[in-house]
Amino acid sequence: MISKRILVSGIAAVVFVAGAAQAQDPPGLLVDVEWLSQHLSDRGLVVLHVGTKAEYDAGHIQGARFITEDDVAAPHDMSNPRDMMLELPALDALRAKVASFGISDDSRIVVYFGKNGAVQSATRIIFTLEYLGLGPRTSLLNGGLPAWQSAGKAVTAAVPAAATGKLTARPASPIVVDAAFVTSVKERPNHVLVDARAPVFYNGIQPTMGDKAGHIPGAINIPFTEVPDAERRIDRARLEALFRKAGVKPGDTVVAYCHVGQQATAVIFAARLLGHRTVLYDGAFQDWAVNNRGPVEK
Repeated sequence: MISKRILVSGIAAVVFVAGAAQAQDPPGLLVDVEWLSQHLSDRGLVVLHVGTKAEYDAGHIQGARFITEDDVAAPHDMSNPRDMMLELPALDALRAKVASFGISDDSRIVVYFGKNGAVQSATRIIFTLEYLGLGPRTSLLNGGLPAWQSAGKAVTAAVPAAATGKLTARPASPIVVDAAFVTSVKERPNHVLVDARAPVFYNGIQPTMGDKAGHIPGAINIPFTEVPDAERRIDRARLEALFRKAGVKPGDTVVAYCHVGQQATAVIFAARLLGHRTVLYDGAFQDWAVNNRGPVEK
């Protein structure tokens, strides 16, 4: 199993050579209930339900397969603060696991969160699929299962038959960076470092990962909770105002982090929707703090 530190460093090297993060195409990142309803029987469509197993068993969208963040992360020891949480596993192992959900190179994938699920859990799955090169083929169902049921659409307890897809071996997308890259953001034109944690952590009111209180120097704050509205829906105009207020300019590359690499994926998703280039510091504040990567500020 490859450690996150080694994996991140390796990906960062690719980014340094390229000089910038890979561009992403925003169309198709977000689909609504009516679109999914009309395309639910399309050949090649794979729908993924992110949430609890009990919730999935109680009722999910027809054909949806149950997935968790742990399914696509390396095992970690919660008692060891140096063991990175939500670590991306070795690329071959990750590709095989994703294929076990019936996903192939030509699949069209829609991810949604359950009734009590979290947007950032769904966007973490989407980020992982993007890492495998499936980003242009993957969408988020706006509003998740609550929006589906509010529209009067049916759910089922029937579990789809097992299926294994076929994914071509290819290099990972260069969308993961390490602490060295984060430290260099201030020297990179049109790059902005975004802390996606709640303001109580960003401002150092409450410490995290031991006694570290505050944020990585130079980071601005776009809390992940601000990405969806109160109904967990995502609105582009609302996001434009949010990013503009935070100081993110059109054309900026967004370098995001959070506690362990989950919450920041909601900000990454929002930035992609707005057409920004994006990379994730997947080691996140956990790596920065427990491995003493640098100072923090309040």
